Amino acid sequence: MQYNVTAPDLLTQRLCVELPASKSLSNRALIMQGLCRDHCRLTNISDCDDTRVMLKAFDNDATKYSFADDGARIVDIGAAGTSMRFLTAFFASQEGKEVVMTGSERMKQRPIALLVDALRTLGAQIDYVEAEGFPPLRIHGRKLKGGALSIDGSISSQYISALLMIAPTLSDGLRLKLEGNVTSTPYIEMTLGMLRQFGIASTWDHSTQVISIAPQPYKALQYHVESDWSAASYWYEIAALAARVGKPEAIALEGLHAQSLQGDAAIATHFETIGVKTDFQGEMVTLNVQASAEGSSFVELDLSAQPDLAQTLIVTCCALNVPFRITGLHTLRIKETDRVAALETELKKLGYIVTDQELDGSVEMQWDGTRCEAEADPVIATYKDHRMAMAFAPMSLVLPSRSILIDDPGVVSKSYPNYWEDLRKAGFSIKELSF
Repeated sequence: MQYNVTAPDLLTQRLCVELPASKSLSNRALIMQGLCRDHCRLTNISDCDDTRVMLKAFDNDATKYSFADDGARIVDIGAAGTSMRFLTAFFASQEGKEVVMTGSERMKQRPIALLVDALRTLGAQIDYVEAEGFPPLRIHGRKLKGGALSIDGSISSQYISALLMIAPTLSDGLRLKLEGNVTSTPYIEMTLGMLRQFGIASTWDHSTQVISIAPQPYKALQYHVESDWSAASYWYEIAALAARVGKPEAIALEGLHAQSLQGDAAIATHFETIGVKTDFQGEMVTLNVQASAEGSSFVELDLSAQPDLAQTLIVTCCALNVPFRITGLHTLRIKETDRVAALETELKKLGYIVTDQELDGSVEMQWDGTRCEAEADPVIATYKDHRMAMAFAPMSLVLPSRSILIDDPGVVSKSYPNYWEDLRKAGFSIKELSF
């Protein structure tokens, strides 16, 4: 299936978008709720694929499960990388529980050895079912001792967050030393911030890069999940591109606030450089564009702390003819797809020659304004990656045809199930093409 997305001449006036809840906050909250001895009440939990698989994993109704031949429960997390990492640590720490953690074919290609090795050091019993270093995993839950542990912080912050969340339940707590150049630091800070909200004290000695958490109980509480700043990024893109064809009405986004734990709240700062101003008003932000940033000066950004914003920012800069150099993108190669290659391939269909290079173990992408002939009727492949669909759909605002074809549009269910309906409310036409 494909969607033909056609842009409106003008966006809906006084547009107010009800964003989905943050899946990053939701998934952490569910793990912390599972580790809490008393009852926690969570509200505004994300309604997306990644969180649904977490909820199913915590459901005690055995009729909803599949079982391996030896009776171990099968937990299938599909393409949800965060869920795979968080639940691996969770189940490893649950004494007496045995599960097989599996997922999609792409998930079986995503490395997890770093986390498994770390958990084994803490006393976990985890076996690889198929290829060494990759899911599926057979996990025999144990009471873990804990203690001192080192881990490479340059690969994925999700490994670190997974360990930090089980740390209070370990007999000796955890002293976690982060080695190398730590990536996506705001996600680690998000985890520590949520741990504080759930009553867990921690220290982070930045001089030695050691995070310490003593054994202590989680505090039961009522926790309300904030809206998703990653989802907000596509509306920043829409605001910026709409300005190219005429000053848009302000766009209001519900459920966001200035003092957010989400690292992707940095999108507000990043988009200031390309003309979108953010006004904070309690639990809402309003996006205002004074004038189009088309053809503005060179943009240089380091997204090592917010790699999930890369697709939005790169597509926006190309659409506005803004040359860029964006660094800190090494984790993009092990996401739902190789996002570096996917971006270059799909942008070339639209006439943009974007390149990449590896320097000192990191990846950067750049565009100097070089163009090629665009395909006559390009179809944007999404590679089973929700962010590819959502970042490219707004390009319809600036293409000569005022429309764009998006393949496999249902992938948005991973994080923003109502994305297409919200585009319709903004004035976009979405036509389904079946084959």
